[in-house]
Amino acid sequence: MNSRDMVRRDGMPRMPKRVCAIILCAGLVFTETTVSYTYSPSEPKPPGRLVDLGGHRLHVNCTGKGSPAVVVESGLGDFSFDWILVQDRVSGFTRICTYDRAGYAWSDPGPKPRTLSQLNLELRDALSKLRERGPFVLVGHSYGGPVVRNFATTYPHEVAGIVLVDASFEGQRVGIGGKAMMRLGDGARGRSIPPPHEDMKESDRPVVQTKTPLPQAQQPLDPMYKVLPPAGQKLQLWAQSLPEIEDAENSQREWSGEYFAKWLATPQTGTLGAIPLIVLTRAEGGYSEGDYDIPAAQLEQERKEGQAKLALLSANSRQVIVHSGHNMDLEAPDDVTAAIREVFEAVRHRGKL
Repeated sequence: MNSRDMVRRDGMPRMPKRVCAIILCAGLVFTETTVSYTYSPSEPKPPGRLVDLGGHRLHVNCTGKGSPAVVVESGLGDFSFDWILVQDRVSGFTRICTYDRAGYAWSDPGPKPRTLSQLNLELRDALSKLRERGPFVLVGHSYGGPVVRNFATTYPHEVAGIVLVDASFEGQRVGIGGKAMMRLGDGARGRSIPPPHEDMKESDRPVVQTKTPLPQAQQPLDPMYKVLPPAGQKLQLWAQSLPEIEDAENSQREWSGEYFAKWLATPQTGTLGAIPLIVLTRAEGGYSEGDYDIPAAQLEQERKEGQAKLALLSANSRQVIVHSGHNMDLEAPDDVTAAIREVFEAVRHRGKL
C-alpha cells in the first residue's frame, strides 16, 4: 500500500514506521545522509503559493471566495492535491485552502521536532502571511484530526468550526507487527513538549534513508487515486517518491504520542466549547477475525466508541456515518463537502447543527 498513515488506506490500522523499522525492516541496511533541498527545474509547478516562513517555505493552495474560509489538514502521507475533488466543490460556495506540511511535496523541511504545536504555528503563520482571514472552519482527516484539535485549543479565536474526517483518536489501536497492537498514546514517554519555533537550525536538516525511489513510470499507483485527474495522479507518483517526507513523518509520529497520552489522562468532553463540529465516521472498520490478538468485534466496538467520543468534544456537534473507506476525500467527496457546508452554514448563521 502507498499509505503512510496511522490507518492504512484500506481502513485498517497501520503500524507506525518507527516500529516497522525495528520489527519488519531489521534485515535491510540503509545509508543515512543529510540531504540538500534545492528543487529540480523538472519538478512539477505548484498550484498554490510558496510562503516564506523565515528559512523554510510552505506550499498553500487557496481557491474560491467567501467567509468563513475552510482550511484542510491532511492525513500522514497525504498531500494538498489529494483534496482536489473536495476543494473544487467547496470553492463553489466559499474560500478553501489546502496545504502541504513541511517536508511534503513542494514544502521545504521545517524546524524540529514536528510536534502538533509546531505544525499549528507554521500553518497559522502561513495563513497570516497570505492575509487569509479567520476564524476558519478546519477540516482534519485521520492524523490531521488531532492536528486541528490542538490548533483549536491553542488558537481558539481563530477557529469557527471543525469537520473531523475519520480522524485518529487517543487510545485507538494500531498494528505494530504480526498480530500485536498498541494504543495511540501508550508509547509516550511523558516528555515536555518544546515550544514551537520558525527559525531553522542545522540540526533541523533531515537525515533520510537514501533508498533510490523507483522511476515514476514503474511505481504502482493505488487504484483509489484513479478518481483524480491525470495530472493529480502524476503528482501522486512524484510526491510519494520524495525522500524527505519520511523524516518529517517519523518526527510527527514520535511526538503525537505525547498529545494522545495527555488526552487519555484528562477528560476531553467539551474541550472545544460549543463550536459547530461534525464527525464523519466510516460505517465499517474492516477488521477480520484472526488478524490481531484482539477479537475483531472488540476492535470494531472500540473504534465506534472512540469516534463517538470525538463528537463529545463540542456541545454543538453531530456524528455522521459514511459508507466509505478511510480516505473519504477520494471515496466520498460529496459527503465530506456536505459536512463542510453544514458547518459553514452553522457558523454563518450562528446556529446549532
